[in-house]
Amino acid sequence: MALAQNTTLCYLERDGAWLMLHRTKKKNDCNHDKWIGVGGKFESCESPEECLLREVKEETGVTLTRWRYRGIITFVLDGVGEYMHLFTADQWKGEPACGDSAEGVLEWVPREQVPSLPIWEGDKIFFRLLAEERPFFSLKLCYQGDTLTEVALDGKVWDGNA
Repeated sequence: MALAQNTTLCYLERDGAWLMLHRTKKKNDCNHDKWIGVGGKFESCESPEECLLREVKEETGVTLTRWRYRGIITFVLDGVGEYMHLFTADQWKGEPACGDSAEGVLEWVPREQVPSLPIWEGDKIFFRLLAEERPFFSLKLCYQGDTLTEVALDGKVWDGNA
């Protein structure tokens, strides 16, 4: 079995909204047509923070100046794993390049509207944990296709009560 890849996922926050990417352009994209944060795969020997800074700069044009490492999400899709290092950021230099991008469309979305967008079901769980200001967490989300089949929070099967 292949080792799980490491990725970063970041939600820039401003005026009660998250900067989100509507993934519409890549072929064979498990996130196709979903709304997600910005981020991507680690390069050789990068730390989570180095990957975060590089990916956010590449995808939005901004340089983060304040961010928080919020949790790690073990994302399993059809038996293939990924460790997503989840960050939020609320300060940066520059103005995020909204609109059309290489992977889709970047747009500020009011936080209360996010659950009604086409997002992964498990994302609703980590958005809840972020809203609750939960300290660093470990969340495991297992999917078969688009169906969420297993959730564990901090090593315990999760029943919806934090």
